[in-house]
Amino acid sequence: MKVDKPRKTALEILYDIDKKGAYSNISLNRILSTRELRDIDRAFITDIVYGTLNKRLTIDYLIEQYSRIKIKRLSPWVLNILRMGIYQLVFMDKVPASAACNESVKLAKKFGHSASSRYVNAVLRNIARNIADLPYPTKEGDITKYLSIMHSYPEWMVQRWLKRFGEKFTEEFLKAGNEVPPFTIRVNTLKVSKGDLAVLLADNGFRVKDGNYINEALIIENPTAIKDINGFSKGYFQVQDESSMLVSRVLDPKPGQLVIDVCGAPGGKSTHIAQLMNNEGLVVSRDIYEHKTELIDKACSRLGINIIKTEIFDAAISDEALTGKADRVLVDAPCTGFGIIRRKPDIKWTRKSDDKEKLAGIQNKILYAASKYVRNGGVLVYSTCTVEPEENEGIVKKFIHNNEDFHLEDVSSYISEGFKNYNPDSGCMQLYPNVHGTDGFFIAKMVRKD
Repeated sequence: MKVDKPRKTALEILYDIDKKGAYSNISLNRILSTRELRDIDRAFITDIVYGTLNKRLTIDYLIEQYSRIKIKRLSPWVLNILRMGIYQLVFMDKVPASAACNESVKLAKKFGHSASSRYVNAVLRNIARNIADLPYPTKEGDITKYLSIMHSYPEWMVQRWLKRFGEKFTEEFLKAGNEVPPFTIRVNTLKVSKGDLAVLLADNGFRVKDGNYINEALIIENPTAIKDINGFSKGYFQVQDESSMLVSRVLDPKPGQLVIDVCGAPGGKSTHIAQLMNNEGLVVSRDIYEHKTELIDKACSRLGINIIKTEIFDAAISDEALTGKADRVLVDAPCTGFGIIRRKPDIKWTRKSDDKEKLAGIQNKILYAASKYVRNGGVLVYSTCTVEPEENEGIVKKFIHNNEDFHLEDVSSYISEGFKNYNPDSGCMQLYPNVHGTDGFFIAKMVRKD
């Protein structure tokens, strides 16, 4: 019995994430790189993996409605086969119900036994028969439970955001977190102009439009296999969201300066900083793990950047050798990542409700250590990819309160006219996927008094 190769690959990736604790993007890229697959199959696998992860709570709710066996009693293989099958039935318009059911049954026979295949067949056929009338909860009941199940987020997350944002914004935020994000690239102006790259991409069949906020940003509407073209290997562009590019723009590095990126991996912001410096000066880009600094070095080699010096160093520890020497310091701090759920949906299931308190302690230590590197009149930028005030405004306000030699600086000059919801009085920028169309990012710019 021959099983469908793309579905089998997707199942193996989901098992890797579910049972081995792998990160979704890393597992997907690693496993796909070892398989000979057509572009259409890679896109199908990616859709199933991210879609099944994204809708996991909704899918598990449906399993509970249609299965006599409790989820905790199912083997990880059978459970993920069911999840994949339900995702195809309920959320993928172009997959026939027969294909979703039949291929899931084949997988169950291979990764389970005959009873497993009969069970998977029964559950999926039952859901397929009732596809137009699935027993979802109503909005008139428990609003937290409704939003949790309909948009597939843990109740504690929904509850927290309802309290902070209210019902309308929270539902918009949850929806945006389940959407496929725009595929944005940063033009490497050290090697090519934006216009020439746009022409090259169009000649290769890609539909291209300008970014919304950053001059060197392009949005690719059909990005499948874009890394296979010569322009990528030649270093003409780097895949990067505009929110991430905004961080380097706000840092505003100049040619010839000394810049320190204390949490530099995988190198997107460090290489953007070097690009804005016209590859003149020095960027010290650090990370605590060697395999991550290797990613920065690899990106530099491809992009033709030679001013970045990578170092293995714990950002929470102050390096006295750099005290007062840096013109610019960037702290892109580790965080809960709630602003990038649409890129890493496993964040929904791996994060715990008290993670932000634990991370706030680390963020404080890193910011205080990094601030010592800033010279008089120099700039310190703090950023995260989350929307939690305790990790964002709370960290910055505490730091400013305890360090009177720093002050917040208005960053409105780096924002285009179409930018929404910026309060210049706060001195901080918070982006949301449902408002700005970017990842959820926080950026604050501080200047050491001269």
